[in-house]
Amino acid sequence: MLEWLSNIFWQEHLWFPEGLGWADLEDRDGRVYAKARDLWVVLPITLLFLVVRQIFERTVATYLASLLGIKETVRRRAAHNPTLESYYSHTSKYPTQSSVEKLCKQTGCSDRQLQCWFRRRRNQDRPNLMKKFREASWRFMFYLLAFICGLIALIDKPWLYDLEEMWTGFPTLTLLPSQYWYYMLELSFYSSLLFSVATDVKRKDFKEQIIHHVATITLISFSWCMNYIRAGTLIMFLHDSSDYLLESAKMFNYAGWRKTCNCIFIVFAAFFIITRLVIFPFRIMYCTWVYPVTIYPPFFGYYFFNSLMLVLQCLHIFWAVLIIRMALRFLPRNEIVEDERSDREETDDSDDEEEEEQERNGEIKKNGPIQNGYVRHNNNHHKTE
Repeated sequence: MLEWLSNIFWQEHLWFPEGLGWADLEDRDGRVYAKARDLWVVLPITLLFLVVRQIFERTVATYLASLLGIKETVRRRAAHNPTLESYYSHTSKYPTQSSVEKLCKQTGCSDRQLQCWFRRRRNQDRPNLMKKFREASWRFMFYLLAFICGLIALIDKPWLYDLEEMWTGFPTLTLLPSQYWYYMLELSFYSSLLFSVATDVKRKDFKEQIIHHVATITLISFSWCMNYIRAGTLIMFLHDSSDYLLESAKMFNYAGWRKTCNCIFIVFAAFFIITRLVIFPFRIMYCTWVYPVTIYPPFFGYYFFNSLMLVLQCLHIFWAVLIIRMALRFLPRNEIVEDERSDREETDDSDDEEEEEQERNGEIKKNGPIQNGYVRHNNNHHKTE
């Protein structure tokens, strides 16, 4: 059964234009070609990335955070309450008005105590500033190094300046050592991101991130097997050219360096729009979608590769909209950039506890009615002296 599936999967007409096959990619005369079996090396490199990341975040990233004045914050934990925890885990993190009334009767808590508990419980699930900074630092380091490595690998290649050169001699394109390591490192890094997605900071575009990682891993692997090496290196280099700017903007954002963050974010937004919405669709995709059919007839690999490119382009448009919205929000008033994908931490003032104590002692009256699961506070009152 497995052999039958393998024979179907590796049929030559799926991977090559008519008249070409796997025999054309056999090493000969000192010329080395990409092979599917080379991808097994990705597994140990992926594990190595996961280990190095843990070491980096606990040492280098933590030290860098201390230099920028970022400290580990200690949050108040919600008191153990099985009833509220069950509701929070299985029903909703934001109780409705009717649910609040029921929960108050079941637990004997006041409205304010209940809202305070849910607020603290939600904050417990949100990653703290140090975790965000460590993660951004790790990605910044890799994307910057990947961009430098990609530049070194492509700077003297003619297809960096004339994209149609990427198809000269296809599919018998000789594999260079720089291309091999560029591919293996990029593929291993994105595989490590997919493995660590459960523990990474979860944002509102979590599903889009998963789609991006899967599409990227599939695109890199597929382009390697069908010897789209030159196109693959250009696509990876194009993406690396702006990703490190985003991560550096995040780092300064978490450190509270508003002006530095805003300046870097503007540069990133310009690079992102130019590379992802102009160069990628009108230059790269043109040379993978339109130009190849002038050289050879379309085949399954051609359609599959370009369909993955379309998936990436849809994600580019989605993220470009978020970036433009963020830029329009802070540019007029020079406000600090806030990542729209992240949940904002809710305040947890000690005044709540003082007012609860006063409320139990009859010193102040309860605030107004609950609306949409939140207490309607009167901000004009003064604490008793």
